[in-house]
Amino acid sequence: MQVETHGLDVIGDAERRGTPRMLFMPWFGANVSVLGLGYGAFAFGFGISFWQALTAGALGIVGSFLLCGFVAVAGKRGSAPTMVLSRAAYGVRGNRLPSVVSWMLTVGWETVLVALATMATATVFGRLGRGGGTWTEAVALMVVAALTVVGGVMGFDLIMRLQTLITVLTGVLTVVYVVLVADHVHWSTVSAVPAGSAQEFIGALVFMMTGFGLGWVNAAADYSRYLPRGSSGRGVVGWTTFGASLAPLLLLVSGLLLAGSSEELSTAVAADPIGALTTILPTWFLVPFAVVAVLGLVGGAVLDIYSSGLALLSAGLRVPRYVAAFFDGVLMIAGAIYIVFLTDDFLGQFMGFLTTLGVPVAAWSGVMLADLALRRRDYDDGDLFRPHGRYGNIPLPPLLLTLTATAAGWGLVTNTAASWLTWQGYLLEPFGLGGRTGAWAYANLGVLIALALGFLGTLLSGRGRVRAQEAQAPSPVPDGEVFPV
Repeated sequence: MQVETHGLDVIGDAERRGTPRMLFMPWFGANVSVLGLGYGAFAFGFGISFWQALTAGALGIVGSFLLCGFVAVAGKRGSAPTMVLSRAAYGVRGNRLPSVVSWMLTVGWETVLVALATMATATVFGRLGRGGGTWTEAVALMVVAALTVVGGVMGFDLIMRLQTLITVLTGVLTVVYVVLVADHVHWSTVSAVPAGSAQEFIGALVFMMTGFGLGWVNAAADYSRYLPRGSSGRGVVGWTTFGASLAPLLLLVSGLLLAGSSEELSTAVAADPIGALTTILPTWFLVPFAVVAVLGLVGGAVLDIYSSGLALLSAGLRVPRYVAAFFDGVLMIAGAIYIVFLTDDFLGQFMGFLTTLGVPVAAWSGVMLADLALRRRDYDDGDLFRPHGRYGNIPLPPLLLTLTATAAGWGLVTNTAASWLTWQGYLLEPFGLGGRTGAWAYANLGVLIALALGFLGTLLSGRGRVRAQEAQAPSPVPDGEVFPV
């Protein structure tokens, strides 16, 4: 075990190993968090029925993680981090803009996960009568943050081993949790929840997409880049999607049944998604539950801090990868302190964060996926680091397309729960959608519109550029550690 020295550089053939099946463990371990149970309450918050919530959840989870699977194919074709491969579409320096957005999203997610693990630990100790106050939260935060930062700083090898451990432990204990709380499910109450409108269904669907796959798509190639280039593309897509979707789907079903059976529990989840779930557990299982909650959340946070460090390097910071990961860890701790100790409205801020950053990430995803679909050859490793190479320096079309898609997307989403985001939704009235208080106000159409505009715009305008790039002869591969230019 040693600190990974690779940063943005291309992984050499001698270090590429494994098969697509190895992708199951990191993606399952990152998404087996019991936070998935909380999404049942989040979905009901849109005013929809059980079957509508289940359909929206299944489509949102599988569909968004399928996008991750497609982006993961770029990793094995280019053997570089996601936000380096994105330079093929945006140019070497033009890619700094999506890299900054990616960095903000991953830092935000790791902060949320660490804060939730801290609150869950304090809740468990409070129920056991062994603390639960500020000091317990402070100690829990230090332990959880230390696990996350160490994993992110050490890098790929430790993360893969850690995710294997997390997969086994959390998988078993989560099944036990579901069995123990089964008697709290009352199908008659769940089935009586009234159905919502089409707009409310779409809102839940988009929330599921931004809460799951769209929160990972900008990091999807960071782990597949270690696979041999000859690995099956279908295998990469399949194992990424399967590993990432399996646990959230099972947890969502259980969460919907629990939240639909108790309005009190559903309301409590909004304030403390993990801690609220302990209130229906027998005392003897509280410690195992704390283990599964913390490890599941740490599993996601570790992948986030690793990828956030890579995104920060791609944005232009000239330091080794482990220094960038440590810097992000400091920001993560500061953000977690704010969530745990200074704010009471978790869900409102969380939803505002997801939808706001979900729009530009969706626009980037559309551009990246279309660019990948247009390519017939692997990436040219050397030119990914040369501003004057085939991928260009700051090509304007993809940047303008992304900015346009983002502006259109922000105009079609609302975030009234977060006071600092009430400026959004400015296109709902001009487009005849009822304004910020109309039926479409909470459908969050902007995420889907940004994704579609980025994808279709690149398909229509990028074919010639991609063909010109692939017509050029291969360039020399850069040697050693390569910092962003």
